[in-house]
Amino acid sequence: MRLLLTRPVRESEALAALLQARGHDVLIAPLLSIHHREDAELPKRDWQALLVTSANGARALGHLADEALKSVPVVAVGEASAEAARAQGFRDVKAAGGDVHSLDALAAEILDPAKGPLLHAAGSVLAGDLKGMLEARGFDVDRVVLYDAEKAEGFAPKAREALASGALDGVLLYSPRTARHFATLVKAEGVSGGLHRATAYCLSAAIAAEIDTLGFAAIRIADEPSQDALLALISA
Repeated sequence: MRLLLTRPVRESEALAALLQARGHDVLIAPLLSIHHREDAELPKRDWQALLVTSANGARALGHLADEALKSVPVVAVGEASAEAARAQGFRDVKAAGGDVHSLDALAAEILDPAKGPLLHAAGSVLAGDLKGMLEARGFDVDRVVLYDAEKAEGFAPKAREALASGALDGVLLYSPRTARHFATLVKAEGVSGGLHRATAYCLSAAIAAEIDTLGFAAIRIADEPSQDALLALISA
């Protein structure tokens, strides 16, 4: 199949390698670009644990962390974020089920409000209020914005051509924000007519809801919010 990847460059390149190994043709057209905040600073506290809600957050945190901080336990939103944290040198990493609610539940299960504060390494746009959820449980949570995710102004030329001509078999969408921006660009650039042959592969129902009026041939939702589940959906 010919598949359009909409994640930021780094994530799309890694995903492309997996899909190409399975025999798919891929087209990379990132709808978000990631920029670390060079002036970001981490508060100096005796952290009980570090919370990461994206692979980008894990990488930004690793960029600023010293060796002492890398020994602090990390609770990641999902396995991709956990792998990114491990790659940055964090040694004690646990993964939740892929969304902010599962991260809240896992943190409540394995952490203790009486044992110290939590640091949430966040982006400038949040998917859910993790800080508020955990504070409602009695935790002391500091949220520090470490990176910005900027929207693309339009589709890359090859992606626009593929969308307009109906040359795509599928589009992979990993977040409601990306899906919402995809829908905005499809309408603004008048390429919705080319989606009648394509399937939207979505990581969650919230993502699918953002593109359900675009005219896709089908919309399929992963059984759980993980990349493995999404890849299994494509293979099926």
